[in-house]
Amino acid sequence: MTAYETVIGLEVHAELATASKMFCGCPNEFGEEPNTNICPVCLGLPGSLPVLNEKAVEYALRVAEALHLHVPAESVFSRKNYFYPDMPKNYQTSQYDLPITCDGWLDVDGARIGVTRAHLEEDTGKSSHMGGATGRIHDADFSLVDYNRAGVPLLEIVSEPDIRSADQAKRYVEELRAALLAIGVSDVKMEEGSMRVDANVSVRPSGSNELGTRAEIKNLNSLRSLVHAIDYEAERQRGLVKGGESVVQETRHWDEAGGRTISGRSKEEAHDYRYFPEPDLVPVAPTEEMRAQVRASMPELPSEQRARLVRDWGIREEDARVIVAVPGLVTYAERAVAALKTGTAKDIANWVRQDVLAYLNETGLSPAVLSAEMLAELVDLVAAGTISRNQAKDVLDESLREEKWPRDIVEAKGLAQVSDESALAAAVDAFFAANAGFVDEYRAADDKAQKKKRGFAMGELMKSLQGKGNAQVLNKLLDERLS
Repeated sequence: MTAYETVIGLEVHAELATASKMFCGCPNEFGEEPNTNICPVCLGLPGSLPVLNEKAVEYALRVAEALHLHVPAESVFSRKNYFYPDMPKNYQTSQYDLPITCDGWLDVDGARIGVTRAHLEEDTGKSSHMGGATGRIHDADFSLVDYNRAGVPLLEIVSEPDIRSADQAKRYVEELRAALLAIGVSDVKMEEGSMRVDANVSVRPSGSNELGTRAEIKNLNSLRSLVHAIDYEAERQRGLVKGGESVVQETRHWDEAGGRTISGRSKEEAHDYRYFPEPDLVPVAPTEEMRAQVRASMPELPSEQRARLVRDWGIREEDARVIVAVPGLVTYAERAVAALKTGTAKDIANWVRQDVLAYLNETGLSPAVLSAEMLAELVDLVAAGTISRNQAKDVLDESLREEKWPRDIVEAKGLAQVSDESALAAAVDAFFAANAGFVDEYRAADDKAQKKKRGFAMGELMKSLQGKGNAQVLNKLLDERLS
């Protein structure tokens, strides 16, 4: 039987975090009352003229730096003609054959995914289909349109068909989202629609270089939906091909409740939109000075941060990925590392990855409100043997919640460990004096019995030391006596 591979290309639409819309001065704000952030320009009223938002151009250039995209000397806006209620002008101002950036790439887990283009365009309004069971137009009683989003700056980032699985598509979107957030061009909140994904999916015989007929799954607004929609669509198409049927080029929608894609309309080609240059806008020609300013202001990208943490701190890629993924967490960790006296960066990473992140998730706080110096002091106390790792967990919890310095908590509660080797050796001597023959019994026992006897010895020692004995030093002393 013929084996088939899945071929995926993604179109990611990211709303840019500018203060105003793309071609007018209306506020670019989410969640306002419907049809309040509107004006003659974004409503397309006769006689109104667009003026390009310079900040949107700057943000496109920042994305070009992050995704290794080429920036032509000039780019041109065009009118993309279509007739839907959510676009009041009956055309969308977008870019077609001369985009602002093209021919870049993004590395995802060692695989290079090509980026065909990232072009500027305006967003559409939002239609709400009312009265039906599904929220879709086919069973609605009526529809309402909110034009607040019409004219919001969008950057459409189009990948090459280089993606081969739903999981790789998810990782591509995660990496892209992290990069856009890091460079400050978008808040990339999929739940609010400021980042949306269209997935072009096709199948072909394994080893073939020909592209199959694709279906485009529109407006996937979560990573979970992206994965499930691609998996379903790929399996649907494999079933058609194996059964001798043809895949139809069309737009499909993801039915979350039904767990399936549903046919929408036949897929348009570029010529169906009758693109032509926008006569009311001049070509965009970023100056070299503007590009140099953008280049100089670029922050470290998430992939670069992860590589640096793995290299300099000696931590796992997985831990670096978690720390970098949470906004502000890597900055907090770096401040803590800088404040260390005796602990290590790897110790900081472990605490941040587990206990600090759990606290942030529980409280909903930002890392920016926490004192990194307090975490550094805690790690130093553990490294010096003043408190144990288990004691430190309780100390950190109180330190975070009460904003107290760890050393003050340790002193107030009398938690400091006994780490002086001579004092601990005296306790060990007393234990063996009270348990004559313990050493001979231990040496004669099998592994399981030895483990049990050692646990008994540690328990008795800790009891005699009121729980304050340094376990690492006690284990060392026991090793010397029992070997």
